[in-house]
Amino acid sequence: MNPGTGTVLDSVVQFCRDTGMTTVFGNPGSTELRMFRDWPEDFTYVLGLQESVAVAMAAGHALGTGRAALVSLHSAGGVGHALGAVFNAYRDRVPLVVMAGQQSRPLIQLRPFLGADEPAQFPRPYVKFSRQPDRAADVPAVLAEAHRIAMSHPRGPVFVSVPEDDWDQPAPPVEPRAVHGAFTADADALSTLAARLDACERPALVVGPGVDDEYALAEVRTLAERTRAAVWISPMSGRSGFPESHPLFQGFLPPAADRLTACLEAYDLVVVLGAPLFTYHFHTESPPLPARTELFHLDCDPGQAAWLPTGTSIVTTLKPALRQLAALLGESESDRKPPPLREAPLPVSAVDDITPELVLDLLQERLPRDRVLVEEAPSHRDAIHARVRVDLEGGYLTTGSGALGWGLPLAVGRALADRRRLVCVVGDGSALYSVQGLWTAARHRVPVTYVLLDNGGYAAVRALGHRIDIAPVPGTEIGGVDFTALAAGFGCPAAYVERPAELPAALDRALAQGDDDGPYLLHVRVTGIGTDTDSDSDSGTEGGALDSRDR
Repeated sequence: MNPGTGTVLDSVVQFCRDTGMTTVFGNPGSTELRMFRDWPEDFTYVLGLQESVAVAMAAGHALGTGRAALVSLHSAGGVGHALGAVFNAYRDRVPLVVMAGQQSRPLIQLRPFLGADEPAQFPRPYVKFSRQPDRAADVPAVLAEAHRIAMSHPRGPVFVSVPEDDWDQPAPPVEPRAVHGAFTADADALSTLAARLDACERPALVVGPGVDDEYALAEVRTLAERTRAAVWISPMSGRSGFPESHPLFQGFLPPAADRLTACLEAYDLVVVLGAPLFTYHFHTESPPLPARTELFHLDCDPGQAAWLPTGTSIVTTLKPALRQLAALLGESESDRKPPPLREAPLPVSAVDDITPELVLDLLQERLPRDRVLVEEAPSHRDAIHARVRVDLEGGYLTTGSGALGWGLPLAVGRALADRRRLVCVVGDGSALYSVQGLWTAARHRVPVTYVLLDNGGYAAVRALGHRIDIAPVPGTEIGGVDFTALAAGFGCPAAYVERPAELPAALDRALAQGDDDGPYLLHVRVTGIGTDTDSDSDSGTEGGALDSRDR
């Protein structure tokens, strides 16, 4: 490309270069062709074979780099395919700049083939910003505004629709701008919270995805240790946020009011950090918290603060607020008794069949502590949380919102961010939503080891059906899918294991793949669903990241 021509394309390319968005994820179509003229040598185009795969890969890349990732989608149809993944990115606060092609401006009024009607409305409400610029010359400035909004807390996806004839029109360049988005709470509010922490007897912290998003783990750990607070992860969190081997860590809160209340009834003060505490998946009539428990909620999203039905909310980014809070604490907590240690699950053994717990125990023994774990296995989430402990900041990624097909391509983008091997544990049902991501992984030799737990269907749906006295549940059997052959067809080496005696060696081979070896898939036939749960049912999930059908 010639940066001196002064076109929309020139200005956009330079802006993307200035902001580090030189890896572009997408699935191209006719309305994007002019965007690709004289494709710059320092840009990489990562092709996803379906638009939701492209968005999820971009999300993984954004989470790995800490920068917004650029996604190129094809007009109305491509945006429609991608919306489930855009929904996940919005709920999980992932900064994405989504650009979609549109038919040329003279054609728009004629309702053309592939044209998008009201394109700015299409992805709402699951984007922070959505616009089709009024003039071609405005495209670079609108893109720059969208990028700044995507990167402002709470971060999330933004959308810009670009008519295909805009790219060759003249447009001024966009000067890079810095926006420092951290902001802190009112000093009096933090002083009040510090006084409550000093005076309470049994404090608890509830850590949400905002802690990981704002890189505030060190500050949370300092606060927990200073106050000897029990630490829980919020329901349905898509991120890590506290080292799970830490003696103060207590576990993962369930998405049902009665069970959540039972977990928190021992505490007289609960401080929620970067999380919507009351994310439920099951309806109960219980109050959100025990009557005697005082609640404080710190988050950068004023919408969450307004919605929370009880307690005191402090609108703030976490890093500066937690540092100020630590400085305000007294020393009275030094005599406070720490919470009990979290109980470790009993080890399992198998004779005839492989259970999910056996796979996860072996994975826990072998997984390096600096290895990122991506997970989308809703049937086995309780067992994963109980048996595979993640201590690395940013070391655990899943979907906190529930649209399936996220995990497999998310792992591709995350591994592309730093080219270090990671492990993705994925269920058979989840994998079939986005199995095309294996092609991209193979094409770019992405260092991902997939451990695919195959229980032959949507086991979580069957379990939830049992919970409400529905059995059998139609449409929950899959079976007969040869994932090893499917992976090989996409160019990804794979192996299959179904006998317990074969599993350790097979898992060793899968995890021994190097950072330069490309993807590898281990297809493991397992029986049943995970049984590690504090639920009074056999749902096998602490809520799991399930879609509307709870697959």
